[in-house]
Amino acid sequence: MSIIETVSDVNNTFLSRRELTCNFAGLAGKLKKLEAVDMISKEFNLGDKVIIPLRLRNQSGKSIVTGTFYVYDDEVLAKKHMDPTIFSRLEKSKAKKNEPEKTEETPAKSEKVEETSAKSEKVEETSAKSEKVEETSAKSEAAEGEKGKSEAVSTEESKEEKSE
Repeated sequence: MSIIETVSDVNNTFLSRRELTCNFAGLAGKLKKLEAVDMISKEFNLGDKVIIPLRLRNQSGKSIVTGTFYVYDDEVLAKKHMDPTIFSRLEKSKAKKNEPEKTEETPAKSEKVEETSAKSEKVEETSAKSEKVEETSAKSEAAEGEKGKSEAVSTEESKEEKSE
């Protein structure tokens, strides 16, 4: 049993395109548009044709994704019929997909170094704040101690005055 089940396969001669609607079993929440395009091109042997993923929709309560794809023979015709934002989004996602593969190790290491340096700076700030708090509490304790001594002396003097 295949993961891909064809719901409808229509050859639209008026717009010169093939319209495919397929169900992807067990891929709800995991399937991306570019991965779906690769799977469709392998399943239907559409190597050199332009495949546009129009919609991927999850079915509620099931782990099935229903996808609608347009297959054009010519990219110029596809760009003429489809909204340009669809192509810009596809190009953007292709660029993101290719970018991490080329420099996967370098950014991850630099990000970790930046994270650890940021964490160490936060630790230093918190330790400096805690030292300031300790200093102020020590000063207040010393002031309270002196205040307590002076109060004790004044109470002793008042007791002596009363007894006289």
